[in-house]
Amino acid sequence: MYPKKLSAGDEVRVISPAESLSIIAEDQRKLAMKRLESLGLKVTFSTYSDGNPSLKERLHDLHEAFADSNVKGILTTIGGFNSNQLLSYIDYEIIAENPKIFCGFSDITALSNAIHRKTGLVTYSGPHFSSFGMEKGIDYTIEYFEKVFFHTEPFSVEPADHWSNDLWFLDQDNRTFHPNEGYHVIQTGEASGRIVGGNLCTLNLLQGTPYMPSLKDVVLFLEDDEMTFPETFDRDLQSLIHQPDFEKVKGLVIGKFESKSEMDLDRLKKIIRSKEELKDIPVIAEASFGHTTPRFTFPIGGEVSIQAASLNEGRIRFNHF
Repeated sequence: MYPKKLSAGDEVRVISPAESLSIIAEDQRKLAMKRLESLGLKVTFSTYSDGNPSLKERLHDLHEAFADSNVKGILTTIGGFNSNQLLSYIDYEIIAENPKIFCGFSDITALSNAIHRKTGLVTYSGPHFSSFGMEKGIDYTIEYFEKVFFHTEPFSVEPADHWSNDLWFLDQDNRTFHPNEGYHVIQTGEASGRIVGGNLCTLNLLQGTPYMPSLKDVVLFLEDDEMTFPETFDRDLQSLIHQPDFEKVKGLVIGKFESKSEMDLDRLKKIIRSKEELKDIPVIAEASFGHTTPRFTFPIGGEVSIQAASLNEGRIRFNHF
């Protein structure tokens, strides 16, 4: 199921299934609202989006946002560590009967992939509400947010021309931006398939549960955060490789790593090339998504084609999203 696209005047509900608005500075909340309103959207907040909501309250807000016919899209406040607490309590029939845009990243990966697995609804890995509170370096993020949520035409995803991995939410003025060299092809080839993925260590929480999406005919989009070092990424990727139907995975796209992870291209290439199970699929690295900024939005369950030629000649195209 593909949710209906957004139009000017549509209501977008902000919910907090992980951390809440209590950790978002007031000036960043206001800027995020202003940015979304500039897209023609009406921003509303769930009953328990602020403070320290309980499991029951977080579930209430998720269910209410999907059930409310006035709400056309749902944005998560921010990530965290506990979205997977909700999975066995969610009424997936409410979601299936009221399909709409659901967007977030990081810890929200658990919800996005579980909802897709249980209902067939295409969900999205993309900016949180809080992401729109960034003053600088957000144009690329907004551009691809608009392309995915306001338009229907297939498009190619170009790499951002810069990237940053600073604590922008603590200091909006003293930012460090690096030139982005674009995609890096680790293994050549072409592939088309349905997207599954997001934050790798969070996706792996679904292994062995009814909430893990099928990997058959999938192009994996994977990224990880500053707590994931090369050795951790290696074993987390190996754990995913051990999942049923991994032999039917068509391709792999890897997002940019955070600086603290100490992952560089040489280490990443060594990890990828050490996996016999990956030897026959195209692998593109350094894509502009994950815990660095800016990031493009991608559809979990949507259709993508990738072309990986030599070195920097990578191509990502969303066909149905």
